[in-house]
Amino acid sequence: MKIAIDAMGGDNAPQAVVEGAMQAVSHYDQLEIILYGDEEQIKPFLTSNTDRIAIHHTTEKVENDDEPARVARKKKQASMVLMAEAVKNGEADACISAGNTGALMSVGLFKVGRIKGIERPALSPTLPTVDGQGFLLLDVGANVEAKPQHLLQYAMMGSVYVENVRHIKEPRVGLLNVGTEDGKGTELTKQAFDLMNDAPINFVGNVEARDLLEGVADVVVTDGFSGNIALKSIEGTALTMFSMIKDTFSQNIKTKLAAGLVKSDLKGIKDQLDYSEYGGAGLFGLAAPVIKAHGSSNGRAVFSAIKQTYDIVEKDVVNRIQADVEAMNERKESHDG
Repeated sequence: MKIAIDAMGGDNAPQAVVEGAMQAVSHYDQLEIILYGDEEQIKPFLTSNTDRIAIHHTTEKVENDDEPARVARKKKQASMVLMAEAVKNGEADACISAGNTGALMSVGLFKVGRIKGIERPALSPTLPTVDGQGFLLLDVGANVEAKPQHLLQYAMMGSVYVENVRHIKEPRVGLLNVGTEDGKGTELTKQAFDLMNDAPINFVGNVEARDLLEGVADVVVTDGFSGNIALKSIEGTALTMFSMIKDTFSQNIKTKLAAGLVKSDLKGIKDQLDYSEYGGAGLFGLAAPVIKAHGSSNGRAVFSAIKQTYDIVEKDVVNRIQADVEAMNERKESHDG
């Protein structure tokens, strides 16, 4: 298996990317990695497993302020663009970048293309839950607006991924809404509810944002606008809470002594909420696996993203999604006929 990685994407590139790549090839005997980026910057960090890690040299890279829609045309030699082209040309099975999210979505669509039958891809991170199982949230921003059939396709893609990669049998699929009762929400959610209710998935109905971290569902479906707000709210709340706890334990000698007593317990909670354990956000609906690693990924988080990508390729998730979508479309045509 070959995975192409944008070595210049992310806040800690290229060091974090190289460290994650070295961990991955040590973990998987059959894995080869191609790093796209500036060889002079990459090589100092590449200290082991160099026989299965190749460097494709390029000095051009995608910046955070680059206009996403123009990247593929204006920066043809950028590490992110060349990485995606490698997948398009069959030189790699999948690709990963911690760089500009909008640019990666645009490059993924333009270079890799969509699965036949999928109208719009979804950006889909796995977020933590109190039981450590995690839940998949999609979409979190690939498409700000959506139609009911798009949400149905998100539900099916998420269900296939969670069952095959996260190994959850018959994953529970919930629709993010303002209440749990049937008939709640906008016209979009009402119509999507009816479609999901009739689909061959384990649909558990509407779910509320306050219950997400309690593990109310394994897959939570929403439009990109609401999903992005939910994602940023969860991330912001977690960061704020840990900052408040840290400030409280730093106030005086008494609280500092208390912090010493519960330090390992607090670290356990922090690890439980650590995004790096779950890998990156998948761009589901594309013709090959494209993974967006967190912008602030360290080596451990990059390794997690590579493990996630490896599983997606090994479990043939893309073809499974395509088969399910084709079967759904055939049922629809049969019903309409």
